[in-house]
Amino acid sequence: MISHGKNIKIFSGNSNPELARAIADNLKTPLCDAVVGKFSDGEVYVNIQETVRGSDVFIVQSTNNPVNDNLMELLIMIDAFKRASAGRITAVMPYFGYARQDRKAKARDPISAKLVADIITKAGADRVLTMDLHCAQIQGFFDIPVDHLLGVPILTPYYMDKFGTDLDDIVVVSPDFGSVTRARNVARRMDVPIAIIDKRRPKPNVSEVMNIIGDIKDKRVILVDDMIDTAGTITHGAEALLEKGAKEVYACCTHPVLSGPAIERLEASPIKELVVLDTIALTPEKMIDKIKTISVAPVFAEAIARIYKEVSISTLFM
Repeated sequence: MISHGKNIKIFSGNSNPELARAIADNLKTPLCDAVVGKFSDGEVYVNIQETVRGSDVFIVQSTNNPVNDNLMELLIMIDAFKRASAGRITAVMPYFGYARQDRKAKARDPISAKLVADIITKAGADRVLTMDLHCAQIQGFFDIPVDHLLGVPILTPYYMDKFGTDLDDIVVVSPDFGSVTRARNVARRMDVPIAIIDKRRPKPNVSEVMNIIGDIKDKRVILVDDMIDTAGTITHGAEALLEKGAKEVYACCTHPVLSGPAIERLEASPIKELVVLDTIALTPEKMIDKIKTISVAPVFAEAIARIYKEVSISTLFM
């Protein structure tokens, strides 16, 4: 029995309307009408163009660059729907910004991921649906339910199709110790070995590869990460793998942040192909031949349908 909103209503902020539209299409429901813009002084305004009273509202909004603008859009949209008497409000955040600020790395650091979680909850969200948090423990920062989808079940079938049964020389590589669990999940699904790059980071957004743990000589390797920001880690890792004898280097990630020199680095890197998910919309200048995008819309649509029907979505995590 469905004990909440009358119907599903999908709304979108300005961060990734194409994904919101694709999710709505997968649900065979129209993307609902709301105007989200800015006043001349930069303040965000929201104008909901249809009734949402009693409805089960899902707001699709990644908080990628411009992070603060997109976050404020989400918060103000949540407040608008709450005041319009929506039955339940779910913040659908394919990419959760500030996730890397999940602990105090040094004295007097903020824990911004916790602050953002508190603000979203206070704004009036009833639950959060997201994918591949940089640190899974961020789920515990929220006092509301968080459904945490994974990118691995979407990325792995692509490589299974690409390489077929010719997997004898494939090795999945984690670019650092933080991504070992993710890389292991891919390796387990493909039934191939795993290797790890041991690196040291002297300062933010600068990485230095130190050592490679595992056998990658004469192998085709797949680097697996949750996000690629400035692409320093992934490109330096690719170069190190080739220096150590790898035959070819491929890479994949869930969130293509791709800031600063990322595209230039990827273009110049030995990575043959980078596969990303569309949790963040790529601007035209980032749509280079080396990058292939796979949509997360079917998975998010299925999760939304299950949340609405109040049935388990745990199978989507596997």
